[in-house]
Amino acid sequence: MKKLILSNDILLGEASECLSRGAEVIIMTKGNSMLPFIIGERDSVKMKTPVDPLKVGDIVFARLSNGSYVLHRIFEIDGDIITLMGDGNLKGKEYCRRDQILGIVIEIIAPSGKLKKITSGKGWRALLPVRRILLAVFKRVIRFF
Repeated sequence: MKKLILSNDILLGEASECLSRGAEVIIMTKGNSMLPFIIGERDSVKMKTPVDPLKVGDIVFARLSNGSYVLHRIFEIDGDIITLMGDGNLKGKEYCRRDQILGIVIEIIAPSGKLKKITSGKGWRALLPVRRILLAVFKRVIRFF
């Protein structure tokens, strides 16, 4: 199979358009912001149009006010304001409105095609104070696989 690489603006713009029409979308992830649960450039995610109620722990695809796209976990909900944070982030958070959530992850797909379990991330959130150490170990381990 031939691999086609598109710019984020083109690919994610098209993905958001498909989601707005009610289609399910599968994209390969990039980056390390969702480690250890989603491994960039290895895992793919299947998304669908989000339905309420969104909840803390959901992994969502959002377009932020600055125009950038993120695939992060909902960290907090305060009315219409959603706080997002990647599992692999140590302190960086993003904020968006509920209407900026374009999709919700319904499957995480490993390169083998096997589906990974989607968790709420509650336990991982509790480990935030020691996340730096755990992520450093994880990054060293995944290099071997």
